Amino acid sequence: MKQRSFENLVSTLDEMTKQYRLLFECVRKEKELLIKSDIETLNESNAVKERILTQIKNIESQRVHSAKELAQLAGANTTEPRLLDIAQKIGGTDGDKLKSMHSALELLTNRLLEFNKENAAYAESALNTVNSAMDNIKETLMGQKTYQKKGAYQQGYDKSGHLVRKEA
Repeated sequence: MKQRSFENLVSTLDEMTKQYRLLFECVRKEKELLIKSDIETLNESNAVKERILTQIKNIESQRVHSAKELAQLAGANTTEPRLLDIAQKIGGTDGDKLKSMHSALELLTNRLLEFNKENAAYAESALNTVNSAMDNIKETLMGQKTYQKKGAYQQGYDKSGHLVRKEA
């Protein structure tokens, strides 16, 4: 039973790793699309990314279930099963395999976060550029404002009796 639970967890982690790699590839392509400003392909890429994220959420629930089952059999914490804790309790080659899978997933998620931050910066920059262009177009179409600030309060001469003109 313990071996079957271990194999279920490993197959779930393998599937999760595949999905994270697909997501990483999608995010990498998204960066290129943001630079090219290819909106149609970017929308398609976002739809693919959403499907991958949905699959990852489904796999995550399977992973949690498999991890709880194996944690119970290994004598690890079952309320919040941690992959490294389970690997330590199991030990041997199976434990090493879980540790290597954990490090691979951790590396993938860190790279995903890094790429996603870069993409967010590109998207923010593109939005700022578009907003500036829209403001310029709006100013051009609207023309001058009806009420402009032309006059200003003159500082100084706040004492009574100052001369306005020197003609007499």
